[in-house]
Amino acid sequence: MFPTTMMKKSLLAAALFLPAALHAQTGPAKSKTKTEVAGTTVKTKAKTPAPAPGKPAAAKPVPTPSAEKVDAKATALTDNMRQALNLTPAQTEKVRQINLTSVRNVETARLQYRGDVRKLNAVVDDIGQSRLAMLKDVLAPDQFAKYQRKREEKMGVPTATGSQGNGVPGLPSRDE
Repeated sequence: MFPTTMMKKSLLAAALFLPAALHAQTGPAKSKTKTEVAGTTVKTKAKTPAPAPGKPAAAKPVPTPSAEKVDAKATALTDNMRQALNLTPAQTEKVRQINLTSVRNVETARLQYRGDVRKLNAVVDDIGQSRLAMLKDVLAPDQFAKYQRKREEKMGVPTATGSQGNGVPGLPSRDE
């Protein structure tokens, strides 16, 4: 594996676990209670001390997507890739694991960042880049090139000639 691939994987892992640490409670928690004592109501306030420095605070639980939904999406994605790229059985299993991890991470991010579209897009983009790097390690060069072409077609990435025959601004045309 290339060092950049390892770096991307570690950055992805950090990106997935950092938000949970950032949302951890760092100050003291306050609570109010009312109790009935001899016919009168007594109000009390209590402060829960903040965690000691260097010790992690209790983090919000990260939402988890449905395992069935994740498995179904990953399996469908893998089956399409197996047919389109003529994957060997060994490649199919490796690609399935990559797809399973990527789909699970994307679905978790969708649940976790549903209110923050920019953050969601950034996390999904990081997951996609990591997945692409892992697929490049598993697929043969010709398979990966075919995968990239199909991916670009699906995503609407412009080619040197635009959809109406006009060149893409900034790219040389075929005549040059």
